[in-house]
Amino acid sequence: MNRTLLRAQLLYGEMGSSEKRIADYLLAHADAPEPMSITELAQKCNSSEATIVRFSRRLGFSGYQEFKISLAQESPRAIVSPTIEEADDCFTIFDKIVNDAYLSLERTKKTISAESLGEASELISGANRIVLIGLGSSASVAEDMAGKLLRAGCQVVAYSDTHMQAIAVSFVGPGDVVVGISHSGASKDIVESLRAARLKGAATICITGTTRSPIMKCSDVVLLTDTEETRHSALSLSSHIARQMVVDAICYHVVSSRSGGLKERYVTENAGELASKRVTE
Repeated sequence: MNRTLLRAQLLYGEMGSSEKRIADYLLAHADAPEPMSITELAQKCNSSEATIVRFSRRLGFSGYQEFKISLAQESPRAIVSPTIEEADDCFTIFDKIVNDAYLSLERTKKTISAESLGEASELISGANRIVLIGLGSSASVAEDMAGKLLRAGCQVVAYSDTHMQAIAVSFVGPGDVVVGISHSGASKDIVESLRAARLKGAATICITGTTRSPIMKCSDVVLLTDTEETRHSALSLSSHIARQMVVDAICYHVVSSRSGGLKERYVTENAGELASKRVTE
């Protein structure tokens, strides 16, 4: 993984047009054997040497020389490809997916609101009941979250069936929390369930990867991931990983914030209770 070029991709949206030309050139020529001089790069990018220095500093380097050394030292100089090619072998595909996941998590760190994350954790920690809903790949995130919160002593259920989601939401009220997980933020059943829960007085939280989506309009707290998921395959895991990390952060915080030494119980007693489920012979 070439973290220098990956960082250029990560910060691309913050760059001006001249800096983007530099980034575009470097990313298009990622397989070049050696980085060129600052003068040569300026000519290739129709830019100035001062802009290249500014570009280097945006990426965290003192100047182009330090950037050039970092670029030369990192091998292979792989970047996230927008597509997986038919000729790619399995390891090349693996490498692209790993790089994509790295960018997904870094973008999510920049996008998600620390205030909203804390508010979601507090609501869940103090809830009477917690209902988690998701469809498709989001259903597995909801189920994983339910398992972790259950081990923390929370009253929690997760549903992936749309009929069960509607039934569960019909019984919620003030003091309860409903969490809707949807990468697109436009899943009709999830949106309608959150809207119904809100009308009944329950607090609503969404974990989504799309801004200005319908799910945000019926959520008291929005946890936004930013994956810019590549479009080469519906099997991409970057959005799933980003949502999973958000869930893990909330679950860890809920455990650490609850009273009665629950943190220690979560670590020790759960392990003891589950020990009988393991084959020892």
